[in-house]
Amino acid sequence: MSAEVESIFRAAGAILEGHFQLASGLHSATYWDKFRVLQYPHYTEQLCRMIADHFRDREIEVVAGPALGGIIVAFEVARQLGVRSIIAEREGEGRAFKRGFTISPGERVLIVDDVLTTGTSVLEVIKAAKKLGLEPVGVGLLVDRSQGGVTFGVPFFSCYQVSILSYTPEECPLCAQGVPLTKPGGSLKR
Repeated sequence: MSAEVESIFRAAGAILEGHFQLASGLHSATYWDKFRVLQYPHYTEQLCRMIADHFRDREIEVVAGPALGGIIVAFEVARQLGVRSIIAEREGEGRAFKRGFTISPGERVLIVDDVLTTGTSVLEVIKAAKKLGLEPVGVGLLVDRSQGGVTFGVPFFSCYQVSILSYTPEECPLCAQGVPLTKPGGSLKR
């Protein structure tokens, strides 16, 4: 399975080498650009099927993901499971479900996201879900680059696990070498 996932990311040109500032604020020499994969419905369907199949027997009633990266993943996993999809948007220091979604306390929710480094986004979605009385029953991800450093208190699945070093800006060897820093997610480059 992991070779298949890596080949999808490579075919989409989504594994980038350089000096990157991740959403977590950490720096890395490798960036997994999920949007280069998610722009292709057939790749998105394949990856999300892995997550949906893993959790299919968990009686999922709703799938939730963080905006921005988890929106497409949540929608496609929910579509494949035949349930609703909701998103948690930034609000202050955390996340909240803001769009008037129908949410009933006690519903079994699967939390999904794209690429995991520190787990902050997923933990914020879990907290927002619990605040509304939802019951988190699992976490599904496209790529786990946390090196096993994150636990969520529920069953966890990732389509692909990769061990890539990341650094605080103060400890980053690429910064020390003067390698220009790229913050992905900016303007379209031609």
